[in-house]
Amino acid sequence: MQSLPMHRSILAVDIEKSTSPLRTNPIKEELRRQIYRLLDEAMTTAGIASRHVDPFEDRGDGVLALIHPVDEIPKTLLLNPFVPELTRLLLDYNTSLPSGEKARLGLRLRVVFHAGEVHYDGRGYFGEELDVACRLLDAPRFKKCLRETEAPLVLVVSEGIYWSIVRHDYDGICGASFRPLVRLQVSGRRRLGYVHIPHEAPAMAAVGAPVPTFPRRLSTGPSAA
Repeated sequence: MQSLPMHRSILAVDIEKSTSPLRTNPIKEELRRQIYRLLDEAMTTAGIASRHVDPFEDRGDGVLALIHPVDEIPKTLLLNPFVPELTRLLLDYNTSLPSGEKARLGLRLRVVFHAGEVHYDGRGYFGEELDVACRLLDAPRFKKCLRETEAPLVLVVSEGIYWSIVRHDYDGICGASFRPLVRLQVSGRRRLGYVHIPHEAPAMAAVGAPVPTFPRRLSTGPSAA
């Protein structure tokens, strides 16, 4: 029997420099442990419980999370407070490391937020909307955005998320801080990703408080995706 489409908010994260020669297998294991811990803590802060999330899908140096139901977990929660809280946790973790260990154990993440129909066939999740999310996450232009900042996290959202959520400036979400920097084609359609770099100050993640966001000026030359 064919699988049926299920609507999900699609969140995926990927570790920067996961293939660095400094990242031995024991280091990779520790970084994976930290990623799952930080995701769990940030989701708890945002009110996202295990019943709202399909089992995480491991990506080796990253994690895919599919979130539902939409009525209990509106998409705004993933932009605020989830992303600010994840940023704060990353800052705390990186600051706690001895200076000599930051190159090996430091964590910086690329994060993608999209939504759409997904399928599950008993072996894993698949579908065009997951293809879109993964292509946005791995786009060379997006990777370049992380290299050009000292922030511990950069976020890219799909066009659908930008136009339905971000541009409306819901509480704690500053649409002006998202820039259309990632361009690619998936399934014969042109896709656009809007990049946001959360402010580095830990004070931004005060739960329940408006989150200040500050646009960063990045290159908008031709995409290498």
